[in-house]
Amino acid sequence: MLIILRMLCRQWGGWGRLRGIKHSSIPAGAVFSKLTHQGASMIKPVRSLYFPRGLTLTSLLFLSVMLSFAALLVIKVFPTINEYFTIQKAIDRIVRQAATPQEARTAFEKQKQIEYTIESIGGADLFIAKKNDKLVISFAYVKEIELFDPVFLVIKYKGRSE
Repeated sequence: MLIILRMLCRQWGGWGRLRGIKHSSIPAGAVFSKLTHQGASMIKPVRSLYFPRGLTLTSLLFLSVMLSFAALLVIKVFPTINEYFTIQKAIDRIVRQAATPQEARTAFEKQKQIEYTIESIGGADLFIAKKNDKLVISFAYVKEIELFDPVFLVIKYKGRSE
């Protein structure tokens, strides 16, 4: 019986006080309670005083790798999202000012020279149509982002004037 108790105590995280059992050879450290089940007395561990808490080294390394990869994605993708919104604002501004498709293309080229973030498309890449005597400018482009040497992230952007 004592051997079984010692094995159970090792399995549940150490030695402790035993409630309901008094034996001088079992050191203090684990907490037990006495249960009665169908007339027989049974001993059940309540909770070890040495319960492990926190992260293990393996989980900490895994978490740091995942957070590093997420940070890499944010750092690489944010400039392209910023470029998309800059193009969208420029197109919306040009639609209000330009009257012909040629004026719209030249105005976009001038805006591209002013805004240093616009690199992916030019005035020739714009799709310009007239709808109800109003210019509608749309654009689409693909951006490849190199994450690390053999791995690329491909994002397709498309937008349209309001």
